[in-house]
Amino acid sequence: MEYSGMFAEIAQSLARDYEDIFYIDIETGKYSEFSPSKMYESMHVPTKGEDFYSETRENARRYAHPDDREFAEGLYYKEVMLEKLKDRKSFSYKYRIMVSGEPRYFRFTIIPANDGEHFVLCVKDINDEITAEDLHKKHVTFSQIAESLASNYDVIYYVDLSDNSYVSYTTNNIFGKLEVQNEAPDFFEEARRIAPFIVHPHDIERVLERTRKDFLLSELESKKAFGIEYRHIIEKEPQYIRLRARKSSDKKHLIIGIENINDEKKKEQDHLKALNTERELARRDELTGTKNKTAYAELEKSVQTNIDNGVDYLPFAIAVCDINLLKQINDTEGHSAGDEYIKASAKLLCNTFVHSPVFRIGGDEFAVFLRGDDYTAREKLIKNLKDKVQKNLKGQNGPVIAVGYSDFNPETDGKVTGVFERADKMMYENKRQLKE
Repeated sequence: MEYSGMFAEIAQSLARDYEDIFYIDIETGKYSEFSPSKMYESMHVPTKGEDFYSETRENARRYAHPDDREFAEGLYYKEVMLEKLKDRKSFSYKYRIMVSGEPRYFRFTIIPANDGEHFVLCVKDINDEITAEDLHKKHVTFSQIAESLASNYDVIYYVDLSDNSYVSYTTNNIFGKLEVQNEAPDFFEEARRIAPFIVHPHDIERVLERTRKDFLLSELESKKAFGIEYRHIIEKEPQYIRLRARKSSDKKHLIIGIENINDEKKKEQDHLKALNTERELARRDELTGTKNKTAYAELEKSVQTNIDNGVDYLPFAIAVCDINLLKQINDTEGHSAGDEYIKASAKLLCNTFVHSPVFRIGGDEFAVFLRGDDYTAREKLIKNLKDKVQKNLKGQNGPVIAVGYSDFNPETDGKVTGVFERADKMMYENKRQLKE
């Protein structure tokens, strides 16, 4: 097969991954739409449009899920799309589209064409796995779309299934100093030969198993594409790689794309770390560093769900604590002194109940979820706290905290709030004793 014929095969195979492909003039917004759907297949011509940006914003207003409408509409401006693609070879986003009254998730990928004057926008239904129809359209430059789609990969292998020979197209040399052949007699034999030298030792067995010819053909009987992620050793450092395989439209070839996704993985890990940090901060009391009222409500809801579902929950108790003398300190010494008093109280609780989460659930109120070793030693720990408070009270130095606690009884307690209310009642009794 000639070079152009192979490229056309690659374009058709890659295009079948999508429901729609738009070829857009960046400056004017004029576009052609290529769809593998049956509705367009019978026409044999691409759909044309004069202003991709305004027409797509209107479609977003009409068809996007109400919760996603503002997000979707805001994407389709020339300046926004150019900014999203700055320093990137592609940009992807997703939102829901109402289809027959039901929302379905779609992923949209924008890729700059090699001529610098066009975008290629690929639309994929990711709500479930569907089979795309063949893309047969006239008046479309398949090589342009193929090059744009191929730019997502570092290497593409075009494997003849009759004899396993292949041709490779390399866009970026991700293999370091390893020279990749343009043509070779047996792709699978070559893969087995070089894998031990470039694949991470922990991934080698999985990679060899899942890149066998029989395995790939078996997977592609029921799927239009198969993918695997693993690590290459490149210049003595591990780099994450994604391999995707699919059959060509003639069913006689495999098209295997390999992409370096190390930066993508790092961004995902950094984003997850930042997200976890953000979530953790949202559940932390800014003044004391203990968990806050939101975190307590989430814990209470989780425990209550287990109780409602009949799950045997581990023994626990709840301690409710209230700071005495805070108003007096605020009135006589100022709120800065009051804040220091609150922090000292939180520190005393954390040092007492070292194995249990402490929550600040109000201005001067704390709750402790006693579990594990703290639950076993709860009576001793409560006594230690009360002894320390008495010492502070007599010496007029250090926080004075009223405390009450109550155990969860699985035979009689149906609500976590009932345990809290009993502890709260005991706390007020202790508060009265401290005042006396």
